[in-house]
Amino acid sequence: MAKKKINIGLIGTGFMGRAHSLAWLNVSRVFDTDFDPVLKVCFSRNPDLTREFTEKWGWETVTDDWRTIIERDDIDVIDISAPTFMHSEIAVAAAEAGKHIFCEKPAAVTYAQAKAMAEAAEKAGVVHYLNHNYRRVPAVTYAKHLIDDGRIGDIFHWRGTYLQDWVVDPNFPLTWHFKKELAGGGPLYDLNSHSVDLARYLVGEIDAVTAVQKTFVTERPLPGKRAATFTSGDEVSEEKGPVDIDDASFIIAEFERGTLGSFNSTRFATGRKNCNELEIYGNKGSLRWNFERMNELEFFDATRPAAEQGFKTISVTTGNHPYAGNWWGPGHIIGYENTFFHAAVDFLNAISDGGVLTPNLNDGVACIRVLEAAIKSSEEKRRVAVAEIK
Repeated sequence: MAKKKINIGLIGTGFMGRAHSLAWLNVSRVFDTDFDPVLKVCFSRNPDLTREFTEKWGWETVTDDWRTIIERDDIDVIDISAPTFMHSEIAVAAAEAGKHIFCEKPAAVTYAQAKAMAEAAEKAGVVHYLNHNYRRVPAVTYAKHLIDDGRIGDIFHWRGTYLQDWVVDPNFPLTWHFKKELAGGGPLYDLNSHSVDLARYLVGEIDAVTAVQKTFVTERPLPGKRAATFTSGDEVSEEKGPVDIDDASFIIAEFERGTLGSFNSTRFATGRKNCNELEIYGNKGSLRWNFERMNELEFFDATRPAAEQGFKTISVTTGNHPYAGNWWGPGHIIGYENTFFHAAVDFLNAISDGGVLTPNLNDGVACIRVLEAAIKSSEEKRRVAVAEIK
């Protein structure tokens, strides 16, 4: 039976636009879905680069105004891959037009913006998804299974670490990532949003935080053409502008269930390209996972006889592990791009089934609330209850 066509409108053609395009192009070939996505129209703020992108990835057409995508009657899904400061306006407009929403993280620059997005999507009754794609790594999904099955027991500690080094060079240009009004925060928003989402998914809600932030490079050269995430581009200016976000953020978190946790995020961890690591310690066992070895989950079972105890490595690549059966044979690993396929198929199935997909924009609200509490804690040098953010 032929699959139904579902038309995608993409807003943002940078790093995430590429990853999303790959998933939309191929998800119906890898997974059984009711839909076959059509790459209908895309937009970015750089018309020349958008035309290059359109030709390379097979989008049917390009526009120089994202609003025209939302206004089109033939567009079913709005994929928001644009910089964070654009998310709220686009998502609210998409919801009001009755379009399903597939949005990159973090949800928005502020808690108020995130709330407006979620409220608009809920009112419209559309499927909305926030792409914290690490939830859909098979090892992480299997960790959730072990926790829910009681294998870890009562959880004492959470440790989330997200380390990169792509801005250690003080001559890396002042892209939008370094402006609070455009990004919301530095690694606190970019990286810790992922860690906070994973903590909420695996452990539960966070009640209070104590945080400290640091900016190591306080001004940077103004950017030239093609400057983007991980890419300095060319024609960097001799003129400089101020950096008003964090370069590193450390957080101590108190969870509602009594767990004590920590979050460590920085873009100044020299030698670390994308070290996204979590550890969970309970009275019956422990878990450890690092994205740099994404197909492996370390599990310590404290209920085993003492002579048999020790961390064992589970290779999460067999057909009975989440998503793995749709890929290759046992032991044949998958990569970063596959998490976007997993997100795309779950999103399409939610549209087909009329179900609720998580994480969604409501989860985005909860995450941004924790991050704003961390900023408040660092600025006021005190413990901040998440409920203080209103």
